[in-house]
Amino acid sequence: MEGVAKRYGEKRALDGLDLAVRRGTVHGLLGPNGAGKTTAVRILATLLRMDGGRATVAGYDVAREPVRVRRRIGLAGQYAAVDEILTGRQNLEMFGRLFHLGAHRSRERAAELLERFDLAEAAGKRAGAYSGGMRRRLDLAASLILAPDVLFLDEPTTGLDPRGRNEVWGAVRSLVATGTTVLLTTQYLDEADQLADRIAVIDHGRTIADGTPAALKRRAGGDGIRVVVRGAADLPRAVEAVARVAADAVRPAVHAAERRIEAPVTDGVAALTDVARTLQDAGVGVEDIGLRRPTLDEVFLRLTGRGAGPEADGTAGATGANGKADEEEVASV
Repeated sequence: MEGVAKRYGEKRALDGLDLAVRRGTVHGLLGPNGAGKTTAVRILATLLRMDGGRATVAGYDVAREPVRVRRRIGLAGQYAAVDEILTGRQNLEMFGRLFHLGAHRSRERAAELLERFDLAEAAGKRAGAYSGGMRRRLDLAASLILAPDVLFLDEPTTGLDPRGRNEVWGAVRSLVATGTTVLLTTQYLDEADQLADRIAVIDHGRTIADGTPAALKRRAGGDGIRVVVRGAADLPRAVEAVARVAADAVRPAVHAAERRIEAPVTDGVAALTDVARTLQDAGVGVEDIGLRRPTLDEVFLRLTGRGAGPEADGTAGATGANGKADEEEVASV
């Protein structure tokens, strides 16, 4: 995706967005509410026409070759697109027939996917009786009926409880392990941290940062060490020990009322080991000591000045398609 633009009247949903996703990985697409995440997914999935720029998926041009793109993608939107009256098996067989697999192959494919997503025991139950996590896994299975090269997941765990989210996370990991490329939009920063190999942060329709979760966190200030001593009399010696390992000779922050000392460090594990040994040798009583790593929440605040949130233009539905891509990137830059 290169320089992609999209307007809604006077509003610029995308303003020259660049994005590249490597094959066989999970690439997170994060941004504040209204940043353009879902608009980008809709364009890549050929559901929306761009006003400018260029985008390719699995080596095919989104604008000039939309049919070929559709044969190679799957899409799972924010809300599970399953028929709650039908059983899990019937839902998948129905999708198979819609994709012209034929009755026999549809039954085979449904059985394969039910097993793959740990839904075989519930295959004969109505989807309406499934838990939220089970419905989302069934929706993911439906999006993979034709084994797509690329799967778009638009906020796949919206509204799920922690157990349901973990179920979906497990399903996504298994997909990537078999070679599927996943572009994931999410409002949950811990979700991106758990699943994504790389993360693109977008704001006002532009990419403002792109890198591994660890690299993005380093932009928020890197690791920090924190020490809490048992007695106020031990504070001076603890401050001296922490100051020795502080990054760029930064003076440690001292919170006397809480007997707590904090400082940024460059090599977190080595610094923690050094301070712990020094304090032990000096006989300083330590109540707590630890390494604090920055979070993606802090990255968001630093980069955008605001938090992430759900977009209003959510995509619902599930589609799938088949084909093999030779290109290493889903969307070329």
